[in-house]
This record gives sequence, C-alpha cells and structure tokens, in this order.
Amino acid sequence: MPADWTAIEALPAKKLTDLFAADDARLATFSADVAGLHFDWSKTHLTKDAVAAFEALAKAQDLAGKREALFSGKVINTTEGRPVTHTAERGEGSEEDVAKAQALHARMRALIDAIEQGALGDIESVIHVGIGGSALGPDLLVDALGRDAGRYEVHIVSNVDGEALEEAFAVCDPAATLLVVASKTFTTKETMLNAESVLQWMTEAGVEDVYGRVVALTADPDKAVEWGVDETRVLPFAESVGGRYSLWCSIGFPAALAVGWDEFSELLEGAAEMDRHFRLTALAENAPALAAFADLYYAQVRHCETRATFAYDERLRLLPSYLQQLEMESNGKGTTIDGQKLDRPSAAITWGGVGTDAQHAVFQLLHQGTHLVPVEFIAVIEPGDTQSEDHHRQLLLNAFAQGAALMAGRANDDLARSYSGDRPSSTILLDTLDARTLGALIAFYEHRVFVNGVLLGINSFDQFGVELGKEMAKAADKGGQEFDVSTTDLIKRAFG
Repeated sequence: MPADWTAIEALPAKKLTDLFAADDARLATFSADVAGLHFDWSKTHLTKDAVAAFEALAKAQDLAGKREALFSGKVINTTEGRPVTHTAERGEGSEEDVAKAQALHARMRALIDAIEQGALGDIESVIHVGIGGSALGPDLLVDALGRDAGRYEVHIVSNVDGEALEEAFAVCDPAATLLVVASKTFTTKETMLNAESVLQWMTEAGVEDVYGRVVALTADPDKAVEWGVDETRVLPFAESVGGRYSLWCSIGFPAALAVGWDEFSELLEGAAEMDRHFRLTALAENAPALAAFADLYYAQVRHCETRATFAYDERLRLLPSYLQQLEMESNGKGTTIDGQKLDRPSAAITWGGVGTDAQHAVFQLLHQGTHLVPVEFIAVIEPGDTQSEDHHRQLLLNAFAQGAALMAGRANDDLARSYSGDRPSSTILLDTLDARTLGALIAFYEHRVFVNGVLLGINSFDQFGVELGKEMAKAADKGGQEFDVSTTDLIKRAFG
C-alpha cells in the first residue's frame, strides 16, 4: 500500500520571516551540533508540525526497522539480494561484518607500510584509475585532506578520454609511479583501458616488471590476479559495499597513502560518530533525518526539482560532484522497493559549486529566478590557508549573508531590483576541516540519502539505470548494435 503523504501535502505554506517572528526558540529547535559539525535548518520551511508529519510517515515506512537492518547486515538491497555494509567499514555494523572489514583494513595498512619502506621501489607519484564511486570518493579525500601532506602526488583518472591520462603523464616520472586500479568487478571497460594505457606508458619508458608497480582494489581478487597483479598487492573489499559508499574500504587506499594511516583512521572514526548519532538519536533531533525531511518537503510539497550545495571552502570544491552521484544514483529511481511504479518525484537534481565563485555565476537565478531552489551552504570556521584573516572573514560573511538575503529579500518598486525573499537555505558549519569532520560530513550525507529512500519506498542501493547505455556502447564496439537513424549518422560521421 502506498505511503500516506496527505498530512505532509496539507502543511500550510508560511513565510520564513513569519516562522521566526512566531517562535523565539526556532533556531534552537532546528539546529544541531554533531561530531564537530553545526547544522542550521531554521531558514527552511520545516515546522514542528512538519516534523511530526514526517515522523508519522517514517513510522509507517518502518524507518527504525530498516535503519537497524542496515546496521545489522541484513539484506536491504533487495533487487540484488545483498546486505549493505559500508558502515561496518568504520566499525558500526554486525560483529561479523566489522571483523571482516578490520581484517581487510589491516591488509591495506600493511601494504601502505611496505610501500613507505620502499618495498616497491622509490615511489613519488600515484596514478589511480577508476570511475564513478571508485574515483569520486578518493578524489574528494585527496583534494580535501592531502594538499599539504607532502607524501605522494596522487592523480585520480576516471575519464576514458586520453587527455585525462596525459595530464597525469606530463607530471609523473614513470620510474617512480605506482598504478592503482580500482574496479569492483575488475572488468569495467573504461578503467581497464586506462590501466592498460598506464602500463604501456611505463613499458615504453623502460620500466621493468611494470606489473610489480600495480595495486588492485576490487571485490573480485581472482580477476585482478588473472590480469597480472600479484596477490600480495590485491586489496579486496566486500561485495556488499556499493561503489558510491566505498571510500571507507580499500577504494580509499590512495587517500590513505596520501595522508597517512592515522588520518585515514580519523576519517573512519568521524564517520562512525555520525553513524552512532543517526542510529541512536530521536528523529526530531537527528541530523540526517531532519535534512531528509526538508529535502522531501521541498520536492513533494513545493515541487522543487533541484537542490543546490555550495561549499565555501576551496578544499571542498569536489563535494558537489561527489554528492551528485551519491544522491542521484541512489535515489534517482522510478520504481518502489515492491516493484511498483513510483507515483511521486524521487531524488531532486543535485548541483552546486564553490563560493564565492558561484555568487557571480548562478546566484542571480537563486535570488530572482522563477525556480524555487533550496540551497545548502557549507563553511568552515578555521581557515585552511595562511593568508590574511580578511580572506577568510570575507568568505564566511558572504556565505552567511547569502542565506540571510535569500530569506529576507528586499522590495523595490522597480521589479528588476526587487528580491522576493522567502527562499530556503540550510547551513552546515564545520569547526575545522580535518579527517574526522570530513568523515562525519560524508556519513551524514549517506544517511540522509538513506532516509530519503526509505520514506519514498525505494531501494537506494542498486543502480541499474547506468547500465543500458554502457551495454549498447559495448555492443556497438563489436558491431552488434543497431541504432536509430540519428545515432547511426553520428557514428558514421565520427568513424567513417
């Protein structure tokens, strides 16, 4: 039976400024502090009545039971018949899953120790090839945490476009480069083609035993050994860890190599702290749940088709891209978990950018456009640079003022200079950006996605939608695919 959204869809539409005027405790009610992160949803249209309506929906959809199933290792990815065990990678899961994850982490740490001690020769650079979750997560971690680590220069290559590889080749010494191949199945065509090209580059440069400079990250270790990687340099991970949730397992190897094992452990512990908060906290004070309630309110009641995230910190510039996959691949579904057609909007289109650049590019639409777009600001109290204090002060003031302006607006008889206001935003403010707070932030987004999926009645952990185009491209490469007249013409123009 479809979930009853009647009470949620009947919620009155009150202006944000009126909500503040009517409730002196609004800020306290709709803010929370968890794991070094401050969350503020007071500038959204959430109300106590709205939260109560979502709590009722959560009860009807058995969010508590499904949350416990997630952490206990039960099969919740029903279309693929698998449990979902990424939380076990940070110590929050069934005893068996946690023990398995810890054993694989110990194997990864041992290999990192060996590399640091010179077992694979003089390594200065790492070329990590993967795609999707096998690249986006490590790329985010290395860019956010590894800039000043000074350990290894890590290049994440995901695009099959040869330009991406050549950028890495231009700055790496093939005699001092480690190739890391990340593929769950070890058959992903784009990744394997890129890996073969790196080996060719090394071979042409005179590197002996190029396979001796390869590390494989995969859920199918036999395939990696068959491809040529020595078993001692294959780092497996569980089949039940999905790609977009995989940076916590061996897929995070290049980040652990770049920042050191102690930092990687802090990343895991920060995520585990958010896991415990999500698992044990009542929904009305639960950060991932409240964020999901706001997401669903705007998508289902206000019919917002997009949601924007702006990171006011250069170190988090890759976060919007990471969230695009996490949210849209997880919840961009048209079928319920019961195999029925979904009768309402699923995931919003996730997009965003970096402040203050985005203010001079897209904020015109956010303030005066005809689309209502909920905005999320992410900022960090402690600066990550050594420039004058004024740089960081201006950065943060811009982030805070944008949220205030979206809500308050400003009337003007000249409509071109008038701002309607009543445009929602939320803010996530980190005390500092380090491995621990980044781990907590990413885990927050994972659990937010989970709550959205449960309340919509969909499976957030499969991704069949990415397969069809890839299958057709493979068939076309072998000459076994017939296309429409337009596509056939494009292929003929490109290849003759």
